[in-house]
Amino acid sequence: MGERSPRQPKASHYLATAANGGSTTTSSQLLRMLLISSVIGVMVAGMFVPAAAFAKVAVAGVNDFLTTVPSSMDFQAPAQATTMLASDGSTIATLYAQDRKVVDFDSMSPFIKDGVVAIEDARFYEHGGVDPTGIVRALVATINGGRQGASTITQQYVNNMLIEQLVADGKTDEAKLGMEKTVADKVTEIQLAIGLEKKLSKDDILAGYLNIIYFGNGAYGIEAAAKLYFNTTAKDLTLPQAAALAGVVNRPTYYDPITQPENVVTRRNAVLAKLLDQNKISQADHDAAVQAPLDLHVTTSSQGCAAATAAYFCDYVQQLFLNDPAYGATLEERTKVLYQGGLTLQTTLDSALQKVAQEQATATMSATDPLQRGAAIVSVQPGTGKVLTMAQNTVYNPTEAPGNYMGNFAVSVNDANGQPLHGAGGFPVGSTFKPFVFAEWLNSGHSMMTSINGAVRRYPSGYPWTNSCGTTTGDYDPAAPPSFLLPNDDPNHYYSMSAYEGLYNSINTVTFQTATALDFCNIQKMATAAGVKDGRSNKPYDLSSIANLLGTKNVAPLDMATAFATFASGGTRCNPIALTAITGANGTKYPVPAADCKRTISADVAAGVTYALRSVLQRGSGWNIPLDDKNNSFAKTGTTDGNIETWTIGGNSGVVTASFFGSYKGNGAEFVNQDIVINGKYYAGVDGADLAGGQWAAVMNAAAANPEYTASELVNPPAEMLASTAPLVAGFNDPTSGAESLPVTPQVPAQPQDPSPQVPAVPQATVPPQPTTEPEATLPPPAAEQPSTPAQPAP
Repeated sequence: MGERSPRQPKASHYLATAANGGSTTTSSQLLRMLLISSVIGVMVAGMFVPAAAFAKVAVAGVNDFLTTVPSSMDFQAPAQATTMLASDGSTIATLYAQDRKVVDFDSMSPFIKDGVVAIEDARFYEHGGVDPTGIVRALVATINGGRQGASTITQQYVNNMLIEQLVADGKTDEAKLGMEKTVADKVTEIQLAIGLEKKLSKDDILAGYLNIIYFGNGAYGIEAAAKLYFNTTAKDLTLPQAAALAGVVNRPTYYDPITQPENVVTRRNAVLAKLLDQNKISQADHDAAVQAPLDLHVTTSSQGCAAATAAYFCDYVQQLFLNDPAYGATLEERTKVLYQGGLTLQTTLDSALQKVAQEQATATMSATDPLQRGAAIVSVQPGTGKVLTMAQNTVYNPTEAPGNYMGNFAVSVNDANGQPLHGAGGFPVGSTFKPFVFAEWLNSGHSMMTSINGAVRRYPSGYPWTNSCGTTTGDYDPAAPPSFLLPNDDPNHYYSMSAYEGLYNSINTVTFQTATALDFCNIQKMATAAGVKDGRSNKPYDLSSIANLLGTKNVAPLDMATAFATFASGGTRCNPIALTAITGANGTKYPVPAADCKRTISADVAAGVTYALRSVLQRGSGWNIPLDDKNNSFAKTGTTDGNIETWTIGGNSGVVTASFFGSYKGNGAEFVNQDIVINGKYYAGVDGADLAGGQWAAVMNAAAANPEYTASELVNPPAEMLASTAPLVAGFNDPTSGAESLPVTPQVPAQPQDPSPQVPAVPQATVPPQPTTEPEATLPPPAAEQPSTPAQPAP
């Protein structure tokens, strides 16, 4: 291979010497004269000489023209793609306005550097930014009725940077190309080119040029082009590959390697001929390259969350960034940084666990299944708040088609500041809300072993519920149609049992009886302390209606996972986090939101809750969930009216997962999950332990294989939480743990003789809540909640 010829001294070297009074004055003066003539020639070629432009290059101002670096030379870095990474460094998604990755001069093949110089600007290493010879040659061609380019690589680089800045600033209409330029534009370009040569080395200019120019088909810069057309890097381009890409620069559409390969080969061979003429390659290398096939290996670079390995997690991270003023004062600024800043977003996602979660959600029900049900899984790490998985069975696609859905099942509609998260807004949580009632039972000094009368089903209007920060109303009383008696899920548990058994068997009547001895305001505070909030408004869970004790309000799966993780961590709540580091293209470190972990529930109460919820898996409503380790784990199942929404939420000290299966399109009769066949299996009624429980167990079993998530033994609650007490008789005693166990004669509202429920599993209150001036958390909810239609993000 022929060796590269030594570089000639830069023209800027002569200019600098002359400016310093050196011995090259004559050469400098000659260059000045040529430049003046060239600029005037350009003006003449434009058929007129604007006064402002002429004044700019008047002989008296030549020194300033040649020695002043214009203020507009402070170019911003070109747009680069942002990369989103999982915790193991694997790529989740690439986000960009332009597919570009900037690489340095040494990371480019010498063939592409020599090839571009040979075909675009052979005198690049000799001139000072503007080539007088080329301008004169172009002028003669113009006079003779032809057209020939006169711009140097430096001028082309300046022009591309000017356009890049206009596009980045949303001023695309102001960008001028080719024949659109006025003489004044051309003069400014010349001055900027000369100024750039004073500011950067030739190698830096060439590298900048190769990083910014467009190579067609969405590829900006040589690195993206090498990947797109040859599935390689700029550094590893071979001679024929580099020559082909060098030829594309002139006219990317005409010399399109994909659609116009013949044109590309012809142009490639012209580049090779130039390289040979300029002694950059040997004859043998030239001949071999000319004979080489184009041999494309087209590798498209899909971008955006639609192409992500975890589409909805990608969208979640994207919204977290766009909503945060730490990354720019306005949405426009943040959007520019995200899609043009070449950021590296390091996230918390566990790619291996995410793969299991996605496979499970998809297997539970395919997106195109005619039943059109939703399945969602989200996992967090207790004690850190890290979001480990976020999967759902729909397709992240804005096109109207079965199974396409842009809303994120896992999150609320908006963040705490009212900014969009593209969330579905959560779903009714059913009996998974009962642990928070139970937690407040323990927190207020009660024992989980206190006997509770599960036969009490009638709660008439005006029942004296306690709510110190609002009003709680509603009734279960067939004497006031259309109200009815409080039902359980089955007819076999209307009897006295411990609060502990009432929780692990999910007995509605026991939960209500414990609530008679509690302040609803404190129940709400307990849920809020754990991390529960309304998925539509982000306000505290509403307890203005007694029916809401049974989980009739919408909460996002991520918030439910966070709340159960608070129990798993011994009472320490961590806000969910998805980002661990953000690094700019130039190495700048950006701040990331902190988990802000803090104790919000006592360790004893957390231990009491997990102790009781372990029995859900061992003997209660989740006994049939196929979890491998039921000794160190806990969970709660949940099912709503008509089995429309079903849940399993729980975990251990290593991982907590919220698993959902149900409707995301409404609660009409067509979404009732009773007497139904799903994936070839018949269900009289789909319960929380079924589909939601199965996918929950699969993710938890997979997590157990990772030493990072090793579960520690559950902590036993203090003895007083397990102590025997007198039975609770609502309205007549409040047997807190440690109180003397005295006999009590039960005096309760008259109950029906037939304990069989004859009403839906999850009733609604029939007496509307009364107006209140108390905090908004206790104001009456909307009459009926439907899954939210989230704001649609750009595809």
